[in-house]
Formats: sequence, structure tokens, C-alpha cells
Amino acid sequence: MTDAQPLYDLAPLARLMLLGVLIALGPLVWVWLRNRNSTPLKRLQALTVLTLFLTFDLVLFGAFTRLTDSGLGCPDWPGCYGNASPVGAHADIAAAQDAMPTGPVTHGKAWVEMVHRYLATGVGVLIIVITVSSWVQRRQAWRQGVAEPPISPWWPTFTLFWVCLQGAFGALTVTMKLFPAIVTLHLIGGLVLLALLCVQAVRHAHWAQGRVAERIAPALRRGLVWATVLVTVQIVLGGWVSTNYAVLACTSFPTCQGSWWPAMDFAQGFQVWRQLGLLQDGSHISFAGLTAIHYVHRLMAYVVLAALLALVWRLYKAAVLPVQARWLLALALAQLATGLSNVVLGWPLLAAVLHTGGAAAMVVVLTWALAASRAATAPQRDETPAPSRASRRVSA
Repeated sequence: MTDAQPLYDLAPLARLMLLGVLIALGPLVWVWLRNRNSTPLKRLQALTVLTLFLTFDLVLFGAFTRLTDSGLGCPDWPGCYGNASPVGAHADIAAAQDAMPTGPVTHGKAWVEMVHRYLATGVGVLIIVITVSSWVQRRQAWRQGVAEPPISPWWPTFTLFWVCLQGAFGALTVTMKLFPAIVTLHLIGGLVLLALLCVQAVRHAHWAQGRVAERIAPALRRGLVWATVLVTVQIVLGGWVSTNYAVLACTSFPTCQGSWWPAMDFAQGFQVWRQLGLLQDGSHISFAGLTAIHYVHRLMAYVVLAALLALVWRLYKAAVLPVQARWLLALALAQLATGLSNVVLGWPLLAAVLHTGGAAAMVVVLTWALAASRAATAPQRDETPAPSRASRRVSA
């Protein structure tokens, strides 16, 4: 990238939005054709589920973009050297690739980065459609005096706000040159988006099936909440490992660098607001700092795995949420396998992408379990006092 190239060039924004509309037309037409004889609310349910699926795919492709070092494949935003696609930026990309053949700007990486932006724009358009449809259906329900839709339109409205915020973090990811804190927040934002869509999909499904949230023991409900909190913390730590490229700080298991407690610098490793590979004073982060990042994530993994296995056992024992319990067990074991593969096999791309995908799937399943359940209230006892022995004798 030349010095004259601006970080933000909004010239291709209209063309990018048009591409997003064209990408979104495919899912919209598919939903309409499959549900053309259904009610508008049924079509909205189908569109919400499909958008959830496509958002999950977007998170996976975002991981692929990051892991292939394609995040700066187009070093400006929202286009690529001021163009809507790498085709128009061919000369600029070729010049950058000739200067640095391995990147960060190459033709392949530019296409990966722009495809990620196209998909994100398409998902944004779908969420706009969901939001507008939700408000229209609520207004029609008011006019006709019938029951309102099963979920408030403020849910998709907040989801739309969140996807716009997520787009802003995507722009900062590029313009701030893969700033670790920003990249991690961008990852977390994608997972929050999945959770928001999942809640809406579950509410719609319950309405369509005439179901209500399953009542479970309050202690079990708290267990679900705590498991969600632990998984969230672990995902943040995992994102910090990935965005700091600290996976290979430990290449053995269960020890790290031949020790159960290797040399670590926690102050460096968890200095949050800094450039990639640097500390706030401009010096390079030490290997001990990278080791601290990696090993904290590994230690937390033991805690999370134990908590998930305990939760699954309690769900099975209580005979509640059986489908979610099976998914949680499978995902916990898959995360263990892909996490170990990243360490002992030298961070293979497939295992790394699947590890991120497993974390995203776990967020969806835990959100599904929370949205599909409620804490059971204790049955109210009859507060009428029992007659005393004396009163029984009198009445006799």
C-alpha cells in the first residue's frame, strides 16, 4: 500500500451494498419459494433460522480470513484500493505483491478478505429485512387486533444495531493493522450476533410448534448460566491466543516447553491495548509473554471441560434438554481434539478453523438451552393452618 492510499475510501460503498443485496436475494428467494403458501410469520421464522446458519458460516470464514493472514489483503475499507473488488485493484495488488511476495497483500488474500466483506454485507441486508418484517407484522397485529408476534421487534432492531457495530469493528481491524484487542472484540461480536439470532430462532420455533420453555430446576438453570459464563471467558482467552499468534508458544501436551509451569510474563501477555507483537512502550513482546497467553487459555480449558461434563451429566440425570446435552458433550470433546491438534500438529489450518467453529457452535447450543428453558418455581403450599389436636377434639 502506498502512502497516498487512504485507510477509508467510501467511493465503492454503494457498489458493495448492491453486491450485498444481490447476495441476500438468494436466501430471500429460497425462503419465499419454500414457504410461499405459509403465513408471513412462518416465512420470518424460516428467514431467521437461515440467517443464523449463514452468520455461523460467516464466523467460520472470518476465522479462515484471520488464520490465512488475509485480514490486510485489502489494506483500506470498505473496498480494495478504492475499488469494489480486487479486479479493479489488480495493478495496486500486483505492485504490493511484487514488493512483498508473501504478503500481507496478495491477489489470493485480497479475494479472501473481500469475499468476507461481501458475505458480511449480505448478512447485514438479511438482518435489515428481518427487522423491517418484524415491525410490519407487529403493526398489522395491532391493526387487526390479533396476538402480537412471538418475539418483540426490538430484538431484531438491536441485532441490526449490533451488526452495524460489528461492521465498524471490521473496519477498525483493517485500519488499525490487526490490533489484537480490536480483532478479539470483532470475534466476540460475531459470537454475540449468533446468540442474538439464536434467541429469535428459538422463540419462533416454540411459537410454530405450540411449545413453551421447559421448566428445569433452578440449580440446573444456574449451572447453564455459569457454563455460559465460563465458555465466554474461555472464548475471549482463545481469541487473545489467536490474535496474538501465541498458539505455538507451547508445542507439547500436557506440559509446555517441558515444564508444568513454564516461564511466563503475565504483565506482558495481558497488556491489552497495544500493537500486534509490540508492547505499549514499542518494544517487542517476549516469548514468556506469549507463553502466558497460551498457558492461561490451556489451564482455563481444563476448568471449562470439567464444568461442561458436569453440566451434561446433570442434564442427563434430570432428563431435561436431552438434545442440547448431546450437542454440548460432542462439542466439548471436539474442542478438546481440535485444541490438541493445534498444539501437537503445529496449528494446521483445518483444525484451527474447526476450533473456532466449535466455539461458535457451543455459544449457539448454550444460548439455545437458555432460551428453551426457564427456572421452575416451587409449588405454592396451602397456607391454611392445619387444625390443632384441641380443635379436632372439640369438633368431635
